[in-house]
Amino acid sequence: MSALTVVLALLAAFANASASVLMRRAATERPASDGSGGRTRDGPEARHGPAQQPDADQETGRRSRRSRRLRRRYWVAGAALLAGSAVLQAAALAVGSLSLVQPLLASELLFTLAIGSVVFHRRPDRITWLSFLALAVGLAVFLFAAAPAPGRDTADSARWLPVGVVLLCVVLVLVGTTRFVTGAPRAAVLGLASAVLFAATAALLKEVTGRFPHGLAELLTDWPPYATAVTGLAAFALLQCAFRAGTLVASQPALTLGDALTSVALGWALFGEHIALGVRLLPEALGVGLLAVGTVGLARAPAVSGKWDTERATEADHDPARARAEAPVRRRQR
Repeated sequence: MSALTVVLALLAAFANASASVLMRRAATERPASDGSGGRTRDGPEARHGPAQQPDADQETGRRSRRSRRLRRRYWVAGAALLAGSAVLQAAALAVGSLSLVQPLLASELLFTLAIGSVVFHRRPDRITWLSFLALAVGLAVFLFAAAPAPGRDTADSARWLPVGVVLLCVVLVLVGTTRFVTGAPRAAVLGLASAVLFAATAALLKEVTGRFPHGLAELLTDWPPYATAVTGLAAFALLQCAFRAGTLVASQPALTLGDALTSVALGWALFGEHIALGVRLLPEALGVGLLAVGTVGLARAPAVSGKWDTERATEADHDPARARAEAPVRRRQR
């Protein structure tokens, strides 16, 4: 296992996690209101209300424009980080195998929680942290036990068509399934669909890096660079749909783990990369079991159906004693 491959893959995971959080932040940014909440005003405010209404409208307009600027900046920053992640990923694939690089990107899960906690000013609950940790550790155990072996730099041209047809059918089925689910399940299914396309993009990117020594002119006259661009854009579009469908905690596990596991399969099918079996089946089964435990725990976590990445936390959210003390006051206010 090359240290350079590991470092490049981890940097790509960090950049991709940052991009996911910022794009989710852009998707949840709402235009600011005047804060009146429809309340009536008394005293001087009531007497001078009509004269002050233009000022209130101007203030609301300024807040709305500021909100749009913030949303645009978050989205542009996220897109730039996503592009940087693609460059780092390509560099890692140039020196390492698909079955190693893509699963290492599972560390994006923990990066997402850490960065998201800062951006959204809200700490995930303990169940969510433990579930994410079980997912990441399970995948790591599986990979170290499986020990993916490097294969060829490029795939056999005859294999691309059947593999591409299978991937397309899987994505179409997943997208069709989203018509029957909403909320967190819809975000998870869209995240999985984008994961399949991101894994396909990584496989195509490895094909491109494998053909690069043949010369840039020859590379640009062949199909892999353009297929990489089209597949990557489709994956990006589905990713945006996943961010709008539900919380980051719902879509991110399906996105990251689906990408990793699909990449292992593509590494075997296209590039002849192999995983160890025999006595290693036991730790591999342990890794899969941890993945299952993490998935079940995450499905039951309050953060999946909550507002962890949709609004800022109050001080009471971080202080249970204060939350209990303030509960009677909130009930009286309602």
